[in-house]
Amino acid sequence: MRGQDSKHAATMFLYWFLVATFTLHSQSGFCHALQVPAMFVFGDSLVDDGNNNYLSSIAKSNYYPYGIDFFQGPTGRFSNGKTVIDVLCDLLGIPYLPPYASPDLNGSRLLYGVNYASAAGGILDESGRYSLSQQVLNFESNLNDLKSLIGNENFEDYLAKSIVIMVLGSNDYINNYLLRSSYSTSYEYSPQEYASLLIDRYTRQILALHSMGLRKFLLAGIGPLGCIPNQRASGLAPPDRCVDQVNQIVGYFNTEVKSLVQQLNADHPGSFFIYGDTYRGIGDVLNNPSQYGFTVIDRGCCGLGRNHGQITCLPLAVPCDEREQYVFWDAYHPTEAVNMILGQRAFNGPPDDVYPINVQQLAQM
Repeated sequence: MRGQDSKHAATMFLYWFLVATFTLHSQSGFCHALQVPAMFVFGDSLVDDGNNNYLSSIAKSNYYPYGIDFFQGPTGRFSNGKTVIDVLCDLLGIPYLPPYASPDLNGSRLLYGVNYASAAGGILDESGRYSLSQQVLNFESNLNDLKSLIGNENFEDYLAKSIVIMVLGSNDYINNYLLRSSYSTSYEYSPQEYASLLIDRYTRQILALHSMGLRKFLLAGIGPLGCIPNQRASGLAPPDRCVDQVNQIVGYFNTEVKSLVQQLNADHPGSFFIYGDTYRGIGDVLNNPSQYGFTVIDRGCCGLGRNHGQITCLPLAVPCDEREQYVFWDAYHPTEAVNMILGQRAFNGPPDDVYPINVQQLAQM
């Protein structure tokens, strides 16, 4: 017993030493103090930071020019640089999160949280191989190791003060509902019915995470999918227009997520659920590009075909030079410049951007 106590004391000393050290020296050059114990991320390629490198999936980005502007180079992030999760890590004073599938995920690497997101993952199991339900199971598999690191008496508080970020739904449309040649869902469900189906499955997994002790959740809405280069390249709208029908379909999901946030807050006093309006954030950039320094809003910086959106960024492709002026990095994903805007809006934006409170306020609850 004494040996176990000594081991636990040594682990906790290491934990607080790392906290103190990182408070002074974050990898981003900022000196933000650690504002939450940890962050746990569930989602798709918008927030995947390398899980698919280790999974049997064709959705990978661990090659140049992905990561061309990231200090570690290509890591499996689907961007030229930081994801919105990296931006939030900078602002919250957390080290960049390790991917769950990383073979060296153990010990102190778990302490600040884990990224479970998987490119091509969806809310529905049939939308992608490593869906939300599998990601939740992966989190559950880490609980015992986390408890041994934190200690029984501090573990409940650790989970309750940590923040969960969930960025899902895009693939349930791009790789399912809108893919009529491969899926029948658009024939079986109206847009409203499909949104309700997604919310039902989504709610089950959110409540599963809540039952394990997590109490602070940010649920992100889906961006204007009809405006990404992949959809613009479909020919379903004029060359200079977004596919309005797709944006309308996604709107039903976003409306239901915001209502879900209100319901969850009412049903679970002492827990905090917030809605990140990604649609509004990216829509504002697309409607007012010059205010944000963007000059190209309708095509990818890296890709082939119409709008550089018919074939996404291939290995060793030559990307655009002025990446900070592009809204979209490839056929599906925003550039680091847009991720910086979205991360900052989520962190300290008004209720129109993140409802009913922002991430900075959530961290203080």
